[in-house]
Amino acid sequence: MHIPKFRAAFAETPNDLRLAQRLRYDVFVSELGGTGPMVDHDNKLEKDRFDAVSDHLLLFDDALGTVVGVYRLMSRDQARSAGQFYSQAEYDLAPLLRSDQKVLELGRSCLHPDHRGGAAMIHLWGALADYIARHRIDILFGVASFHGTDLARLAAPLSLLHHRHLAPQKLRVRAQADAFQTMNLVPEPALDRRAAMVDMPALIKAYLRLGGVVGEGAYIDRQFNTTDVFMMMDTSKINAKHARLYARTDVKGPAS
Repeated sequence: MHIPKFRAAFAETPNDLRLAQRLRYDVFVSELGGTGPMVDHDNKLEKDRFDAVSDHLLLFDDALGTVVGVYRLMSRDQARSAGQFYSQAEYDLAPLLRSDQKVLELGRSCLHPDHRGGAAMIHLWGALADYIARHRIDILFGVASFHGTDLARLAAPLSLLHHRHLAPQKLRVRAQADAFQTMNLVPEPALDRRAAMVDMPALIKAYLRLGGVVGEGAYIDRQFNTTDVFMMMDTSKINAKHARLYARTDVKGPAS
């Protein structure tokens, strides 16, 4: 029986980054059917132009000698180096970026299938919490994904997000106008909230339990075969007593 030996660390070498990109390929390309202009199919690496300027939080299983979880982190300064945050391709971030709060974009989060729904995410989030405290981050944000682009199938959970979990108006970002997809697909009186939550991705549910809120509108990402929503979370709501929430976390779609 394999007993994992988890260790969280930031990528320090090109090989560390390749290990992260290999896991991302396995999840986002092989498992979920995504692609992208810089995806290296020959070497099975999922990568893009934002990798070079970002911090990459890795979860190693030292018992196997491999990476089993990743998060990509991008600050305002790093986004300036790249010319934008990743999520600005999907959402107008002006309301958020006008604030004087210190923000951090989360993206490309995924776990190896053998480590979903267990202790791995707790370890990864513990390391993320340390990073948040060290850099005094006020707001976490990024796009979180539903697998697939069938809006009829996703109507209930998207509508629940719209009716019950919109961000405050002053910080509420919107999907870019040329790709705006309303999430108001089912009138609130007709919505079965329990069924909608069952269909909600596990990571989005965990964010909601921590007080996470969403932007206005969804974005259909056909390259990654996902329907994305913008999520934002006040870091003051994240602390050790919430770690148990992440034991039920599955996989977050491409967000960076």
